[in-house]
Amino acid sequence: MSEFSSADILKALSHVDDPDLKKDIVTLGMVKQLEFDENRIKFDVELTTPACPMKDMIENACRNAITHFISKDIEIVINMTAQTTSSTSSDLLPGVKNIIAVASGKGGVGKSSVSALLALSLANSGAKVGLLDGDMYGPSIPTMFGLTDYKPKSKDVDGKPIMIPAEVNGIKLFSIGFLADPRQAIVWRGPMLSKAFRQFLEDVAWGELDYLIIDLPPGTGDIQLTICQTLPLTGAVIVTTPQDVALADAQRAISMFGMQGIERPVLGVVENMSYFVPEDAPEKKYAIFGEGGGQKLAKANQVQLLGQIPINIGVGKLFDTGNIAIDAQKLTFFNDIAGNIVRQIAITNNQAKHNGQ
Repeated sequence: MSEFSSADILKALSHVDDPDLKKDIVTLGMVKQLEFDENRIKFDVELTTPACPMKDMIENACRNAITHFISKDIEIVINMTAQTTSSTSSDLLPGVKNIIAVASGKGGVGKSSVSALLALSLANSGAKVGLLDGDMYGPSIPTMFGLTDYKPKSKDVDGKPIMIPAEVNGIKLFSIGFLADPRQAIVWRGPMLSKAFRQFLEDVAWGELDYLIIDLPPGTGDIQLTICQTLPLTGAVIVTTPQDVALADAQRAISMFGMQGIERPVLGVVENMSYFVPEDAPEKKYAIFGEGGGQKLAKANQVQLLGQIPINIGVGKLFDTGNIAIDAQKLTFFNDIAGNIVRQIAITNNQAKHNGQ
C-alpha cells in the first residue's frame, strides 16, 4: 500500500502552471489517466496543441513537483499528449478546429511564404494541417510545393463531386492554381471570386484538421470579406516588412479584422525581411529595409510581435524550385514563430471559452 493518495499527487501537480493560460494543469483538466503504486506514478498531460513550445518545460515541472512533494525515489512515467483546442465551429468545415488567416495589406511582403512555413512547422510537430491558397489572382502555393502540374481528382459524396486536396508532408493543400492554366490571367469580378472561394471550402475534402491556414490575397477586398463573414476565424496573423509603406498597409489589414461585423482576434505580427546576414560574413547583420517596424506595429495595436524572419537566399531558392517540403529540416528557424502563434491560439480559445463564445 502506497503512503500517498491520488489527491496527494494531484495536489503536487497543482503547483505546475500552464504559462500561457495562467492556471495550474490540474485546474485546467490537463492531467489524465493517473495510475500509481508504491513504486511508480504514471499519468498523461494533455496539452492544448501538438505544437506546444512549452512541452518540455511542463514535463520537467511535473517531474520536479512529484519528486519534491511525493518522493525522490519513485519512478515517474509521463505521457505528453495533445488535444487541440477550438473555440469555433463551422457548418462549412465541421472537422476543422482552428482557422488561421494569414494577411497583409500589400503584396510582396512574404505572406505566402509565412503561410507555407507555418503549415510545415505545425505539420512537423504532429498537428493535422491544411493550407488553402486564397490568392485567386496570384496563387503561389503550387510553385512553392512543387505542384504546378497537379490536377485534383474528385470523389462522389452523397451524389456530389468533392475535390481531393493535394498532400505534401502530411499537409492538405488546395489552390486555384490546380485548376487554372498558369500562363493565363484570372480575370474575375468580386462575386465570381467569392463563389469560387466558397467552393474551395464546401467542395474540397478537408476532413479532420487541427489547423486550416488560409493564405489571403493582399489588401482588404472581396475575398477577405467573404472569409471573415463566412468562416469563424480563430484569428489572423499579419505579415509586414519593416518599411513605413508596408506598415501603413498592414495597419489597414489589422483594422479590417476589428471592423463591426468581423471582429476577429489578431494573433500577432510577423516581420519578414527583417535583416540580411551574408553567408561569408555571419557576424554581420544588415537591416536593409529599416528596423523596428514590426515591433512598432504590434505595440500600436496591443498585439504580439510573433517573430522576425531574416532574408534567407537559400530558403527563397527552395520556394522557387518547389523543394520547400523536401528540405523542411532547413526551416527550423521558423519553429519559434509557429510556437508563438499556437500559444496565442490557445490563449484566444481559452478566453473565448470562458467568455461563453
